[in-house]
Amino acid sequence: MPALLRWADLVVLALALPVFLVFGFPMLGYAVAAGAWLVGRGLHLAAERHAMSSLRAGNRRGALGLMAAATLGRVWLVALAILLVGLADRESGLAAALLAAALVTTLLASQAFARLLYPEEES
Repeated sequence: MPALLRWADLVVLALALPVFLVFGFPMLGYAVAAGAWLVGRGLHLAAERHAMSSLRAGNRRGALGLMAAATLGRVWLVALAILLVGLADRESGLAAALLAAALVTTLLASQAFARLLYPEEES
């Protein structure tokens, strides 16, 4: 799978920084959304690696459970971060929510395109 599809969400995250700076959007919202996104992405990557080793060992149920927990944990991490920053400052919460929505949309679209264009590769 090409790197652009694999890392498309991080490209959007990097491109969002100048947009936040130029248009004067709350940097607290960017920082919170970016931090939660990067932590969640790192944890998900670690879970994928562990799941692959579980699959090689023949433990399909364990791998599936781990990926489900990692995905739900990532969602809760980002949602909780948005909620907390939104409670502290409404504009920052809105900025964080919009950035997170853009990141999730990009991630899901890139995964869909990767599966359509490169079905023989495992993701």
